[in-house]
Amino acid sequence: MIDFAQNGLLIILSLLLILHICVLLKFIPYKNIWGGRLKSNSEMYRFEIVSIIVNLFFLFIILVQSDFLTINFPKKIMTVILWIMTVLFVFNTFGNIVSKNKVEQRLFTPITIILTIFTLIIALNN
Repeated sequence: MIDFAQNGLLIILSLLLILHICVLLKFIPYKNIWGGRLKSNSEMYRFEIVSIIVNLFFLFIILVQSDFLTINFPKKIMTVILWIMTVLFVFNTFGNIVSKNKVEQRLFTPITIILTIFTLIIALNN
């Protein structure tokens, strides 16, 4: 089950990274993300750059945790980070539920629920 969760996280986080890059490059309108609350390009750039950095960090953590990257990382710190990721995905799920954008509500709410479950599985088994 842990392998499934790790691989699922790697796939979903990679796809979300691509999504945020597409928003940053304006292939996808920024109205479709962040709950439809962004009001300008400069706001979108700030939010998307932070999102890309966070997604890259999450990918790095899962790559290290699943031994795709052989980096000696203290287990306690890894566990704390995995729990923080789980909590952030829970909050993100609630944000998607109350989004003004129906696509975000219907598409991204289930995705963040899956991300929450996967990170919870990994955090509990770490």
